Amino acid sequence: MSLEDIYRSGTYQDLAPSWHVEESAGKAEEIARLLRSHQLAPHTVCEVGCGAAEVLRQLQLKLPGDCELIGYDVSPQAIELARLRENERLHVYLGDFRTDDTGSYDMLLVLDVLEHLEDYFAFLRSLRARGTYKVFFFPLDLSVQSVIRPHGLLHTRDAYAHLHYFTKETAVRALQDTGYEVLDAVYTADALNSRTDELGRRLLKVPRKVAFALNHDLAVHLLGGYRLLVLAR
Repeated sequence: MSLEDIYRSGTYQDLAPSWHVEESAGKAEEIARLLRSHQLAPHTVCEVGCGAAEVLRQLQLKLPGDCELIGYDVSPQAIELARLRENERLHVYLGDFRTDDTGSYDMLLVLDVLEHLEDYFAFLRSLRARGTYKVFFFPLDLSVQSVIRPHGLLHTRDAYAHLHYFTKETAVRALQDTGYEVLDAVYTADALNSRTDELGRRLLKVPRKVAFALNHDLAVHLLGGYRLLVLAR
């Protein structure tokens, strides 16, 4: 059985019953800000691995009214939730986007997906011709504190089913190695903005904020707690 079968079987539903809906508004705002900074207003958007499709719903409020939004996911449980968010210009489908011939789009969204895939290089190559622009979110799990902390990365693997761990540099290089042109790459402060019951994450909020103000790259490499938002084509 593939490790990715946890999304079809319902196992991931047990790990994350909300499908991270609580993070969606923040993600949509970060994406909208990135698009504005590059003066992009796509008319067709497809999210590959859309989960409950709340990012698409939130993003729809920020894009032109005639924009068509499509979501794909292999999880029946995710699509069941996503269908509650469908409307005239937002539709979701159960299936593997790589094997469904639905043409190409102005923009593809691939948000917190690659770290879950056994072969993310093949996945990236399969997507490249399917969208003019692509937006990626990479969780930057790999940091000094996550490596030296006992079971730090294993906790991330068990809690979020991450199979791969990225830094800014390895994320950008993975895209370049698979033929993408990286147009922009910016940090987003997930750990600073999200609520958490984990004591360790709460204690790290202030050091992360102070360190990030002094040196972005050094802070993320040392303490983690950020995602990388990438615009590519």
